[in-house]
Amino acid sequence: MALILGIESSCDETAAAVIDGNGTTLAARIVAQRIASQDEAHRPYGGVVPEIAARAHVEVLGPMVAAVLADAGLTLDDMDAIAATAGPGLIGGVMVGLVTAKALAMAADKPLVAVNHLEGHALSPRLADPSLQYPYVLLLVSGGHCQILEVAGVGLYRRLATTIDDALGEAFDKTAKILGLGYPGGPAVERLAREGNPKAVPLPRPLVGSGEPHFSFAGLKSAVMRAKDSGIHADADIAASFQQAALDCVVDRTRIALGTASSGMTALVVAGGVAANAALRGALEALAADHGLRLVAPPPKLCTDNAAMIGWAGAERFALGYSDPLDVAARPRWPLDANAAPVRGAGVKG
Repeated sequence: MALILGIESSCDETAAAVIDGNGTTLAARIVAQRIASQDEAHRPYGGVVPEIAARAHVEVLGPMVAAVLADAGLTLDDMDAIAATAGPGLIGGVMVGLVTAKALAMAADKPLVAVNHLEGHALSPRLADPSLQYPYVLLLVSGGHCQILEVAGVGLYRRLATTIDDALGEAFDKTAKILGLGYPGGPAVERLAREGNPKAVPLPRPLVGSGEPHFSFAGLKSAVMRAKDSGIHADADIAASFQQAALDCVVDRTRIALGTASSGMTALVVAGGVAANAALRGALEALAADHGLRLVAPPPKLCTDNAAMIGWAGAERFALGYSDPLDVAARPRWPLDANAAPVRGAGVKG
C-alpha cells in the first residue's frame, strides 16, 4: 500500500486526511486528519441544507488540504495517490471534493481514486482493526443508509437486507426533531434516553418476527410523534422507548440476515454514524456472540463521515491496481451491490 491523501465532502463534514497504507496500527495508519463540522450552519434549519453545505465545502477544503499535509510533514509530491468521495451523497458537496481531488491529481501528476462513500464505511473497520479479515457481515447504519451486506473483499459486496423506507439515522434525527432536541439529533436522543424508561411508551417494532430481513422505520417515527402529541409521556421516556424499539428492530433484522449469510464469515461488523451509539454496540455484541462471531466496530470518531476512511478505501483500492480517469463523474446514488434485487416499498435507499 501507499501514502494516500483522502478527501470527504459528501454531506455536512469537510474532511481531509493522509493515510499510510503500510501502517500496522490505527495511529500509524492515520498520519494526519482534519474535520470541519457544519453543525452550527445547519442547526437553525433542523437538518442539512445542501446549498449551504456545498458552499461551506468550497470555503474550507483548499486550506484544509494544505493544513493536513503540513500536519503530516509531507507535501503533495509525497503522496502516491489522491482519493476522494465520488458518491453517493449530496451532489453539490460530492462535486466540490471530487473536483478538488481531480485538480490536485492533475497538478501533481498523481493517480486519482474515486471512492464510494459507502465503501469507505464498509472498509473503515479494517482501518481500525488490522486483524479483521474478509469475508465479514456488515451492518451499515447512518443518516441516509441502512443495510446489511456480505463483504467478501474490495468491491465485492452482496446485499442481504436494506430499508424499505427510512434509514435508522434518519429515524433518530426525526425523533430528536419531534422532541425538540436540536441538531444533530442522534447523539441527543441517545443522551436523553439514558434518563428515561425504555418500557414506558408502547411503540411498534416494524417487521420484527417477519421472515424477510429488511428494515422499516417510518411507522416507528409516526408512533413517536403520536406519543409526543398525546402529552402523556415524558420526553426522556419517549427517547428511551424509541431507542429500545429501534434496537429491537435492528437486532431482529440482523439475526435474520446472519441466517442467510454465506459460511465462513469472520465477524459481525457495524459501521456508519449510528454505529457510535453505545446501546447499539452492546446489543450487537450479544448477537454476534450468539452466532459465534466477534463484533468489530470502528472507534466513534471513525463512525461519522471522515476522510480517513476514504483515504483507507483509496489505499485498499490502489493496492489492487485500481485508479480512475480524471473525467470520472460524481454520483448522487451509488449502491455497493448493483445487482441487488429491488425491495418492496420505496427501495431507492437500497
